[in-house]
Amino acid sequence: MNRLKLISGHLSPGGSAAPLPDLRSSDCGCAAPSPEDEVVVVHGRRTAIGKAKKGSFKDTTPDELLSAVMTAVLEDVGLSPDQLGDVCVGNVLQPGAGALMARVAHFLSGFPEKVPVYTVNRQCSSGLQALLNIAGSIRSGSIQLGLACGVESMSLRSMGDPGDLSSGLSANAKARDCLIPMGVTSENVAERFRVSRQQQDAFALDSQIKAARARDSGRFDQEIVPVSVTVRDESGRERRLEVRKDEGIRAGTTLEDLARLRPAFKPDGTTTAGNSSQVSDGAAAVLLGRRAAVEELGLPVLGVLAVVGVPPHLMGVGPALAIPAALQQAGLKVNDIDVFEINEAFASQVSALPSGRPSGCRRLLLVPGTQLISISMSPCCLFSLLWMLFSSSRYLLICSSLLFLFCFSSSSSPIGSSV
Repeated sequence: MNRLKLISGHLSPGGSAAPLPDLRSSDCGCAAPSPEDEVVVVHGRRTAIGKAKKGSFKDTTPDELLSAVMTAVLEDVGLSPDQLGDVCVGNVLQPGAGALMARVAHFLSGFPEKVPVYTVNRQCSSGLQALLNIAGSIRSGSIQLGLACGVESMSLRSMGDPGDLSSGLSANAKARDCLIPMGVTSENVAERFRVSRQQQDAFALDSQIKAARARDSGRFDQEIVPVSVTVRDESGRERRLEVRKDEGIRAGTTLEDLARLRPAFKPDGTTTAGNSSQVSDGAAAVLLGRRAAVEELGLPVLGVLAVVGVPPHLMGVGPALAIPAALQQAGLKVNDIDVFEINEAFASQVSALPSGRPSGCRRLLLVPGTQLISISMSPCCLFSLLWMLFSSSRYLLICSSLLFLFCFSSSSSPIGSSV
């Protein structure tokens, strides 16, 4: 409407345009949508996270994992697949041309041909990039409902070498940084901020203890979709089993065990297999929609979307910038937060050691879990905060309440606004 007024002003005999209103709702410069146009989170589920190469999902294709969560999310809320406007799947190690795997899962889930599906690859943030893409389509009015997914089989698709690269790469320091292994960035953070091996091991142990306690008390049960799979042993014999529990949680870990491990990335380093996350297999899906459409269908509203960078060799310190920015958008302070869900690959930054890191869905699978934690603690928990890292040194941060305000912080333009 504002654009129409502006255009009509240019076309009027006087040629004077109406002054543009200030659309900014905060210092971040994001225009606030009307309540009925807000992008909301409806529901989310994930698979258990399996150990790559030797876990329960080692012989399971990514389309099977993906189909399980796509089906579960829609069945849980009673939504028909043909009511979706789009499906976006985050996946890093893409088989075929990428879209093939997503399309197969699409049909395995009973989705009709008329519902489109596509894949995105933004390295470790691919799953949440899928969420942002769907949210952007909803915000623009292109669709009313969409499904954001993430999947990775690091068992069947290994991380490869960078392949053929430009001959000019060696002459450009910033371009060379693209080849820095994430483990080396962990070492850089540990050295820069004097995080000792002992501190990292102690944090890793605490992370394992918390994860084991949460698993054993059933905190993850609501978010995990049981998946029946076939597993082959070394002799080729097959057996069927149902996977319901995360496999990376190492109950019984001790500081002595961690201290015996060798550095993984530098001979004199402090980052080890014990204070880093494992490579994993898994999938997750989150249903998003325009508030008006969601409420018309009688679907639940769990969250409202609202939308900082560092040098790549120190990408682990990004939350120091992202957290204050998101809290400012939400009108909150650190002391207001009851639950901090912190996800990263190494204990030098804080870590997701027990859950592992299936790259394509690693961050997306945290969204339903953080919501369920907040709900299970209600009314004690009013606000929870979740942050996670991209390998391009960007961060997405989610700040949620029981009305679930989600603030996504990155160096790109926001897709939503604070409430």
